[in-house]
Amino acid sequence: MLMVTLQSTVTLHNGVEMPWFGLGVFKVEDGQEVVDSVLAAIKAGYRSIDTAAIYGNEEGVGKAIKESGVERSDLFITSKVWNADQGYESTLKAFDTSLNKLGLDYLDLYLIHWPKAGTYKDTWKALEMLYKEGRVKAIGVSNFHIHHLKDLLQDAEIKPMVNQVEYHPHLAQLELRAFCKEQEIQLEAWSPLKQGELLTDDTITSIAAKYEKSPAQVILRWDLQNEVITIPKSVKEERIIDNANIFDFSLSEEDMQAINQLNKDERVGPDPDNFDF
Repeated sequence: MLMVTLQSTVTLHNGVEMPWFGLGVFKVEDGQEVVDSVLAAIKAGYRSIDTAAIYGNEEGVGKAIKESGVERSDLFITSKVWNADQGYESTLKAFDTSLNKLGLDYLDLYLIHWPKAGTYKDTWKALEMLYKEGRVKAIGVSNFHIHHLKDLLQDAEIKPMVNQVEYHPHLAQLELRAFCKEQEIQLEAWSPLKQGELLTDDTITSIAAKYEKSPAQVILRWDLQNEVITIPKSVKEERIIDNANIFDFSLSEEDMQAINQLNKDERVGPDPDNFDF
C-alpha cells in the first residue's frame, strides 16, 4: 500500500481511485474564507475536497475549483445529502442543487450524511440511480454504525464504497473498521484531530518529538497507516500545508501500537444512534 505523496490514492471496490488525504471544509464560511482555503489546499497539492449541503459553502468550493486552474478530472470532490432532504425524490433534487452550487457536472463521491431511520434506504436507492447514470463516480455513507450498514446491505443493489465517520486515537472504531474491511467499504475519518483535543496528549507529543513532526502530523499519519482516508480541516494556509507534510516518514509498529492504546471509544461529535435528525 503506497502512500508516498499527497496525490496517492486507494482503489475503492468499484475501481475508482480516491486520494488518501484531503481537505474538509466543515464550518468554513462560504465566500472568501472557503475559496481561500480550498485554493490554498489545491495549490499545496491536495486533490480531494470534502463538503456537504449542510455546510452551506458548496458555492465557494465550486468557485475555488474554477479558479484553481486544475483539470476537473484531477480533482476528487465529495458532497453529502442532508437529513431534511433524505428520501428518493428529494435526494435526487438535493443532488442537483449541490451540483449546481458547485458548478460541476458530476461528483466523485456522494454520501448519505447521517443514517436517518426509516429513510436512508430510499435515499440509498436514489444514490444508486445517480451512480448508474454516471452522475457520481462513487457513492457511500457517513456516520453509519455496523447495524446501519447491515440493514442497508440487505436491500442494496450496490454496496457503499465509503463510510465516513468520526475517527481519531480516542475513537478507534475497531469493530466498525474490521466490518468495513471485510465488506470492502473504505473507512474515512472526520474530526481526525478530535477538534484539537489530542494535540497535547503526552504519548502523541513524545512520539512527535522523536520524528521531529507535529502532533497533528503524527495523528494524520496514524490514520493513513491504519488504512483510513483522512480529511483534516483548516482555514490557515500554513496549517493546510503542514497537515499534508506526512509523506516523508512512517510510524514504527511500536509507535502505532502506543497510539492504538489511547482508544477509549470517546466521541467529540454526536452518536449516530441518538442524533437529532
